[in-house]
Amino acid sequence: MTEAAPWARLPDLASRRVGGGVVWANDELFAERENLIRAAEPVFQPSTFGHKGQIYDGWETRRRREDGVDQAIVRLGLPGVVRGVVVDTAFFTGNYPPFCSVEACAAEGYPAPEELSDWVELVPRSPLAGDSKNPFAVTDSRRFTHVRLTIHPDGGVARLRVHGEPVADPRLLDLASLDLAALEHGAAISGCSNMFYSSPANLISPGFAAVMGEGWETARRRDDGNDWVSVRLAGAGVVRLAELDTSHFKGNAPGWASLSGLGADGWAPLLDRVRLQPDTRHRFPLTGAGQSQREVSEVRLDVYPDGGMARLRLHGALTAAGRAEFVLRWFNLLPEDQARTVLSAAGVSEADALAAVRARPVAALPAFGV
Repeated sequence: MTEAAPWARLPDLASRRVGGGVVWANDELFAERENLIRAAEPVFQPSTFGHKGQIYDGWETRRRREDGVDQAIVRLGLPGVVRGVVVDTAFFTGNYPPFCSVEACAAEGYPAPEELSDWVELVPRSPLAGDSKNPFAVTDSRRFTHVRLTIHPDGGVARLRVHGEPVADPRLLDLASLDLAALEHGAAISGCSNMFYSSPANLISPGFAAVMGEGWETARRRDDGNDWVSVRLAGAGVVRLAELDTSHFKGNAPGWASLSGLGADGWAPLLDRVRLQPDTRHRFPLTGAGQSQREVSEVRLDVYPDGGMARLRLHGALTAAGRAEFVLRWFNLLPEDQARTVLSAAGVSEADALAAVRARPVAALPAFGV
């Protein structure tokens, strides 16, 4: 895979680690479909045979003896805009599919697999190489909730990576009280001094880190500087409580940390340098003079001098401008049918809903009830 592709560094929206699920597959005789979205890289142990043959860390179907294709449907853990897909055939050499295609759809609520419809092509039928990471850029900029992998005609795929930008549904959030730095709410890493051991995106991922490797860790510094990471918030807002979690980092936690925020008047402190303890969830109210009401769009975490941190949470509220931007981004990226459904549910007439959808991108908020 070409690591230089910008989309390859975006979060994996389908990963089990962020809540993805393989909700259906028409066949999984040799290897379970759930392996497709495991966060860990695939592994292989030669001569490990089960009752159905060699055990593979992937999804593998039986050999087809009739025309047709095999398919698996993945519910994205983070609905959003898909920028690229990787179909990884690691360790599948004589049993990989020669071709694949990928589709996506956007669904309201929690439908059963057979209720999904209006599939849109993201990746046309394309050749695959065996034992390889096969990358495919995606140009469709709409927000989707599910993807469907089709392999032609059968075979094994180790992992399916769906890289993109999360786009949260504002109807499911309290915009006056949320984690402004959460990846699932649309926040993103905007800069980082060092990511030697692990990605800084782990800092803002959902849930708690289960092991040290699920956090952000830098190399050991041998100079007088310090490491830092900056986060573009889900929207402009006021941060009221910061959580700096060093869980699992024991001999390699930072000694100290500070926070600063980017507002209309530039960068200013949010949290003065404070001492940290290893393997601890630290929670700091931001109640200093002027800090609790300061609007920021980006926050920088400085750690001194280096080390690792499991999670960064920045709890607060979106401002009026941040709220408008947050809701409009979601609405403007919805596929047409879903956007019309959303407006109809909010009491907008069919004619007005169609007109509003066709006029996108809109700059003013329709009646969403959020």
